[in-house]
Amino acid sequence: MRRKDNEKDRDFAFEVIDKCSYATLSMSLPDGKPYAVPISVARSGNALYFHCAKEGAKLDAMRKNPYVCVVCVGSTRELATRFTMAYESAVVFGKAGEIYDDAEKIFALRMLSERYTPLNMPDFDKAIEKNLAQASVWRIEIDEITGKCNDVKERE
Repeated sequence: MRRKDNEKDRDFAFEVIDKCSYATLSMSLPDGKPYAVPISVARSGNALYFHCAKEGAKLDAMRKNPYVCVVCVGSTRELATRFTMAYESAVVFGKAGEIYDDAEKIFALRMLSERYTPLNMPDFDKAIEKNLAQASVWRIEIDEITGKCNDVKERE
């Protein structure tokens, strides 16, 4: 990291992940081109979980090369009196793998649902019973993580 004065610890980076609205998953397509997509994430310990369709460019990319980068942005604030922004972010490097164990899939889907659709939780078990076979759930084991924060204030 170039700006060491903005670097934050691992716990800070985890906090950013846990509160970000979405994350951006970056990978390499099988032909070598870069590819990035927004995803909804939930974290448990040193792992990120997300779900997606069972087919598509993202899955082709991760099956060919499971090494990915995930970027999460937490709070941001525009500053009227400076040529910068206040922000916080986390960058994760890790290895993605599809989950085939139903218990772990349900665990991940429950975390995602509690985070993004908490009002729908009374219907969770019914939805799982109907849709679990169609869900593709992935885990990213975090190999490296960095946190960054520019908490600069407005000029007076």
